[in-house]
Amino acid sequence: MGFLSAIFGRSTDSVKLSELLLQKPFLVDVRTPAEFSSGSAKGAVNIPLDQIPAKIARFKGKSRVVVFCRSGNRSGQAKALLEKAGISHVTNGGSLGNVISAQRI
Repeated sequence: MGFLSAIFGRSTDSVKLSELLLQKPFLVDVRTPAEFSSGSAKGAVNIPLDQIPAKIARFKGKSRVVVFCRSGNRSGQAKALLEKAGISHVTNGGSLGNVISAQRI
């Protein structure tokens, strides 16, 4: 599992994620609008993966960013895009379920 986490950048430590969520990061659901409308994590905004490059300005000035999706794959891609654009302090929260669980801790 560590190998897959390294590839996809998944967060495997929900305690660390829950501590990060206490810092009120910019919480971004990178799933499609249809997926987002079916429910998301509390406080999350929807910026689908394919819109990340056009919406980099929304990330500028944020001290912490957490991205997540259905499985952690798209959020891993979003993290890479953001870092390539110079946005630092980006965490791949992994799946929606992972983020919701971390919010409950």
